[in-house]
Amino acid sequence: MNTKEQQTLLTIKKTLMQSHFQSVITQCSELLTAQTQSNVTDAALDETSKAGETGLSSDAQREALYLQAVAYRLSGNTQNAIATLDNVIALFPDYGRAFQELGYCYANIDGKKSAHSFYQATRFNPALLASWQQLEKVYKRDDQKQALTLCQQQIQFLTSLPKPLLGATDLMHEGQLHKAEQVCRQFLTNNKHHPEAMMLLAELGIQLKVYSDAEFLLESCVEMYPDNDRAAAAFQSLLSKLGKFPEAAALAKKRLALSPDNFTVQVSLAHALVGIGSLDEAIHIYQELLSANDDRPALWVALGHAYKAQGNMEQAVSAYQKSIAFAADFGDAYWSLANTKTYRFDEQTMAKMVEQESLASTKLDDKIHLCFALGKGFEDRKDAKTAFHYYSLGNALKKRTLQFDIRRTEVALDAQQKAFNAESFNKAKGCQAPDPIFIVGLPRAGSTLLEQILASHSMVDGTMELHDVLGIASSLSHKKTPYPFNVNELDDEACKALGQRYIDQTQAYRQGAPFFIDKMPNNFIHIGLIKKILPNAKIIDARRAPMDCCFSGFKQLFGEGQEFSYGQDDIGRYYVAYEALMTHWKSVLSGEILTVQHEDVLDDLEGQVKRILAFCDLPFEESCLSFYETKRVIKTPSSEQVRQPIYKTGMEQWKPFEEYLEELKQALSRLSS
Repeated sequence: MNTKEQQTLLTIKKTLMQSHFQSVITQCSELLTAQTQSNVTDAALDETSKAGETGLSSDAQREALYLQAVAYRLSGNTQNAIATLDNVIALFPDYGRAFQELGYCYANIDGKKSAHSFYQATRFNPALLASWQQLEKVYKRDDQKQALTLCQQQIQFLTSLPKPLLGATDLMHEGQLHKAEQVCRQFLTNNKHHPEAMMLLAELGIQLKVYSDAEFLLESCVEMYPDNDRAAAAFQSLLSKLGKFPEAAALAKKRLALSPDNFTVQVSLAHALVGIGSLDEAIHIYQELLSANDDRPALWVALGHAYKAQGNMEQAVSAYQKSIAFAADFGDAYWSLANTKTYRFDEQTMAKMVEQESLASTKLDDKIHLCFALGKGFEDRKDAKTAFHYYSLGNALKKRTLQFDIRRTEVALDAQQKAFNAESFNKAKGCQAPDPIFIVGLPRAGSTLLEQILASHSMVDGTMELHDVLGIASSLSHKKTPYPFNVNELDDEACKALGQRYIDQTQAYRQGAPFFIDKMPNNFIHIGLIKKILPNAKIIDARRAPMDCCFSGFKQLFGEGQEFSYGQDDIGRYYVAYEALMTHWKSVLSGEILTVQHEDVLDDLEGQVKRILAFCDLPFEESCLSFYETKRVIKTPSSEQVRQPIYKTGMEQWKPFEEYLEELKQALSRLSS
């Protein structure tokens, strides 16, 4: 083996031993490509095979298998390369680079599979320039003009990026977020205020959940480059993600004034209008766009969501069905029907869903949505075995696309207990406004029902799941002393300012009543912060029987967040950590938190309503008992359930699935008695 060949093999060995593989993966692939001699590829296969047997981390295993596949292909063993890549994709279904390599493997075997593989590669990693270039050839050959235009636009964009930013973008899409951040920050050191670098760093901040930094970067980018619509679009998207829909809508209107016929901007404005509850205006925009071209499946789903939030279920269902008529594999449309909780699929639709889920050509995101919809469909048919198969598969696929570690969450919740004791609140002044009523807990625990009951009171405004507390917590997360330990360092003026900031930011969602509801379940984590900045706020803990709550979460595909819900052990441990933290809050905030058990509300509605109103210092009103008659915007999965009188069919829905839930039971066995 000559010196160059030895260097190639040495690079591969280093790759397999390092903790950040993606940073050198391209180099290794290029070296292997350049060195097609059998002695190099055989040696590479030997190294990658040994690496796969040595208990590598998940990321390391992924890269070792990928390199093994590259070596197989270059040694002429295409079938082994394909088998290895199929294994990689089964373990890591969103690994774009594996799909790209699969495209090369199929290039001389099956042109259709090759093109599909390159397409999948670009979906999971839009920075894979080589895949776009391969697709460009396909689109030219097949005279796919629209696809070719979009493809060439992406090629032009990627080739215009400085190489460090292209590399950082690649790293980001392959999950190497911290490495990508390092590369991006280093580039910005020498190229201050570079717009693409600022946008990329903001996107990394969003993925790392450092939202305050991302917001600052994008806001600054928009101010410095007012003509850069990509920056404005990214900023508007983040504002919507943070629940700042009034600001998102205002920005969308500014963009629309500059480009009144821009379809994407019109859609983004409609989405923001749904966020602030201006449903009629949003629906009008969706309808106008669909009247010009009705072959827009995603737009039909968005229209359906607006109708559903409005309480118009007949038109919502019709819109979702229209989406399916235009795209039989569009999983989101099927899941949207299932997620009404009241819709029942017919046999023909069920068969279509089973077929679409089984097709190799169905996109991963569509498969996930289809699995959850099929789980609901078979559960409605009392087929627990098949229903659980699809629920389990959907959760497994979704979980593989996430970088969630329950241990980090347990540490974060434990940190809240360590940061706050009874003394933390003895001198708390903060903002004295009594307006907010926080409803916290776990998702699917009955919080929407409590919100609907309280929103039926003449003195209480119902809003939605507000992100403002999470935003304030995020803004405190990068101080010298880390959050939550720095909250006790805030003086009275700082606490008062943060409390007032919360009151001001939430004003846009209120209708003039003296009190309003903030129903963001995850705010249970931040009760210490809430009571420091808003000491007069009321806090209600919506509690549901553990198995009911956890199983209901397990079979729910959430729009975003709630990453703990896609594994039985994760969701069980999360519930245990939640209960432990709530026990702590009650011990240090005696009498400040009301726990409302969902089952008690079902058994004694009037008694529990009176108890809740008394805690909130509100007089009793009969309208709270007929909560299902209250007309308001509701955007949670339970929207249709709380528009009906109390019923108990949701209790113990886990029972038919009991034999499959041992892992969940084991996790919950740690609950305090």
